[in-house]
Amino acid sequence: MSHISYNKQWQDAQIAMVDMLAIETPEQPRQPETDGNAAFQLVATMFVKYVQIFRKLEQCYDQIVHPQKRRLIRTVLDGCMGRVLELKHEMISMDFSEYHYFDDILADLKLTPNDLEIPIPNYFVLERAQAIEKRERLLGQILARMTLDNENQETSGIMTMDDAIRIIQSHERARQGRLRAKQIGELRLNDQRARQRANMGESKMDKILAATIIQKYYRRYVVRHERRKRQEKHEITYQQALIATREKIKQTEGPDMKERLQEQIRQWFIECRNVSQKFPDFPDEDDGGSNKIFEKKTVEEIQEELDAKLESKGGKGDKKGKKGKKGKKEKKGKKGKKGKKKKKGGDDEEGWTLPESQFVTEMIKPSTQTYQSFWETRDEAHNFEQNHDNEIVKEEKRTEVTEEIRIEVDALMREELKNLKAAIDKTKEKKKKKKKKKKAKKKKKKEKDLTPDRTMESLYEELVMNRIIIRPPKVALSDFLGDFNYLPSLIRQAKHEPMPTMYDVKQLTALYGILPLGSEKVHEIAPQVKGLLICGPRGCGKHMLLHAICNELGANLFDITPQNIYETYREKEGIKMLMHLCSKVGKNLPPTVIYIGDCEKLFKKKLKPEEKQFEPKRLAKALPKWLKTIKPGDRVLLVGISHEPYQGVVKPMMKIFPRVILLPRPEYGTRLLLWKTLIIKYGGIITPALDITSLAKLSDSYAPGHIHNTIVETLTERRLAKMAKHPLQATDFIPGLAHHNAIYKEEEDAYKSWWKKTPLGKKRERFLDELESGEGDGKGKKDKKGGKGKKGGKGKKKKK
Repeated sequence: MSHISYNKQWQDAQIAMVDMLAIETPEQPRQPETDGNAAFQLVATMFVKYVQIFRKLEQCYDQIVHPQKRRLIRTVLDGCMGRVLELKHEMISMDFSEYHYFDDILADLKLTPNDLEIPIPNYFVLERAQAIEKRERLLGQILARMTLDNENQETSGIMTMDDAIRIIQSHERARQGRLRAKQIGELRLNDQRARQRANMGESKMDKILAATIIQKYYRRYVVRHERRKRQEKHEITYQQALIATREKIKQTEGPDMKERLQEQIRQWFIECRNVSQKFPDFPDEDDGGSNKIFEKKTVEEIQEELDAKLESKGGKGDKKGKKGKKGKKEKKGKKGKKGKKKKKGGDDEEGWTLPESQFVTEMIKPSTQTYQSFWETRDEAHNFEQNHDNEIVKEEKRTEVTEEIRIEVDALMREELKNLKAAIDKTKEKKKKKKKKKKAKKKKKKEKDLTPDRTMESLYEELVMNRIIIRPPKVALSDFLGDFNYLPSLIRQAKHEPMPTMYDVKQLTALYGILPLGSEKVHEIAPQVKGLLICGPRGCGKHMLLHAICNELGANLFDITPQNIYETYREKEGIKMLMHLCSKVGKNLPPTVIYIGDCEKLFKKKLKPEEKQFEPKRLAKALPKWLKTIKPGDRVLLVGISHEPYQGVVKPMMKIFPRVILLPRPEYGTRLLLWKTLIIKYGGIITPALDITSLAKLSDSYAPGHIHNTIVETLTERRLAKMAKHPLQATDFIPGLAHHNAIYKEEEDAYKSWWKKTPLGKKRERFLDELESGEGDGKGKKDKKGGKGKKGGKGKKKKK
């Protein structure tokens, strides 16, 4: 796609965004929605549409090279990303479920499941490429030094000549063996290709067609690579233009700006003196400084505002006592109203209204207006290279220089006004000084720094040496395979809860673990997720999701599992130091993922003797206090992994990990996808002789990890060499699959019953009971008498 195509895509995204703004900020206030299903359907539809816009904007930001356009797109992209997260949390508060299904909405909007997949913006890693590379180099150096030290300790004795000769001989024989194996492998591969060509006969691909396909993919790669280089080049040129233009404006226009502003402020002094027979008070910088003076207000209005402000400051002490009880009553009243939040199945008198969003008001709406007023109608036919616009740079920098000069002038004019007042009336000045003395800002308590004299590099090295910071395996979220759930709406119509699929798990991982940590602006405003629990049976991909989060973000991975920290950070002081290091290093090198393995052991009532020696309770006591130090913008996420969450006490566990991703047993669609993808990945060829559907049915109750290991164990080099004569069959994989332990129904029921005990699970159960005790129309209206569950049912029987 050319830059024209991406500009068209940007235009389409902005048109869709205008439609969403019409829903978000209507001209007339929207009436509260009393139908819970209609309210949920509105939020769900908005979520799907925002995801569509998000996907388009992410591609535009990744490929457009114009630096000024990219800045505007980035603002809308971050706003859109944050709004997607807000709507997800709003849906959770409405139906009390982590998983949501949009098959009916996709059908209405004529979309495919691929259109709903949450994209991971490339800029999360690309814009931090140098910092990540530097960190990886440092990590590699420390790990290499550790390995060398260990080898030196093991081989501290003196080697004899005979030992040295034997080692050299063994290495040489190994080298020759590897060389022979490589040659034999190449011969086998050539034979296999010759047989395949002979078997294919007339159906082999035309050389021209094959060359065309290769060219297509290669050109796509080259174009994207070149476009990224142009982005970097344009960005450097743009940054240089910003600095040069700012300096030029400051030198040429700065003195005139300063002189003109001083004359205007002095004229204001004289006008105020003529009207009120006294010099005015200069507005504080927090109130806008001289900008407050030049608003569209008369001299009398400005003076009245300043006098009222001074009176309110002076009368704070008298009014404080009166405010006490009254303020509490008002707060209680407001809290009571706010507490009646509209549920999807409830029948609230006030109804549900769409909450206001800071992302919409501060990011999406202003950026959309900028696009409509400038970029939408701009003709760029002459700007083929997509260079920056110098006129826009001048306007931006002129505003910056004006503001900078205004602050300097304000400081000078405050001093001048002070001298004028002192010359006329010294008593008023003394009173004002006394009042100023009363105004004292309360200092916020800062977190105590336990390592004030140490550099960040030394702290990082300590954590690496103690094996706290580890290097995650290279895994992408796209490697986590899962099929879409196509029939959840029909299942819910039959009054059953649909089981989530691995596709839903992947979506939830992106929404909870990746998108909030990718952008600092988004993390500051979006609903916070400090702790995330990933749980499920063995082999379902819990660690794979953890490593995918780290790789998609380019994040540090800290391992504070009790077994890992026991030897290095012992006792209360050791844990305190560890949490301080995690906080200090994690906040200074964001994003950071802190991982606890087998986290249910932290919350067990009774520990086994072999578990007690690692003292997991010490960590459990330190975590709640530490989590309070994580503020919006810190971009630190605590991830717990557990295959037996039902072993721990629910309440303290949910305080640390308020969000849960429960991995299900893979359904038929996911198993079919796993067999097809992994067999091809490891060199197998799928022929009519291989019954994939039978394998998918036979592997019911097995985890994705079991299927993966079975394929790896089966497709050995020897078996791949025989594939031309003996194609793969389903029977080849059954023995390997039988060696693994299946996920039994009792284990699956244990996970379900545990989830029902969690705070969200309890709310979900109550919510479903309210739906069942409704009037039978499926809309979940509560009984007017407030009946729930069986009581509501009994009420109906009496009526009958």
